[in-house]
Amino acid sequence: QVQLEESGGGLVQAGGSLRLSCAPSGRTLRNYAMGWFRQAPGKEREFVAAISASGDYTRYADSVKGRFTISRDSAHDTVYLQMNSLKPEDTAIYFCATNRRPYVTTSWDYWGQGTQVTVSS
Repeated sequence: QVQLEESGGGLVQAGGSLRLSCAPSGRTLRNYAMGWFRQAPGKEREFVAAISASGDYTRYADSVKGRFTISRDSAHDTVYLQMNSLKPEDTAIYFCATNRRPYVTTSWDYWGQGTQVTVSS
């Protein structure tokens, strides 16, 4: 069983930055691709970014390209989402997930509880 815990959310002004973290409990993430997703009030959950187990491959939603960076630190078994130039429309609950495979796919099996990001204008 993979359990994921996100942290790093908060309130920030437009143009500011936040770094989200996703760490496992009970099982390592090192062998798995990881993804970040978000869900804004009244909207469906949407893909934000993903990274392969090796870290060599990344993918981003068009809405965050050039502003967000996904990365992973194997030593600390943690995946990060660095968010810069934040906009009010980035306000959402952010979730990390894994597909339990080494490569990025479109289906994800395990999800964290989410962390709230609020960007004020």
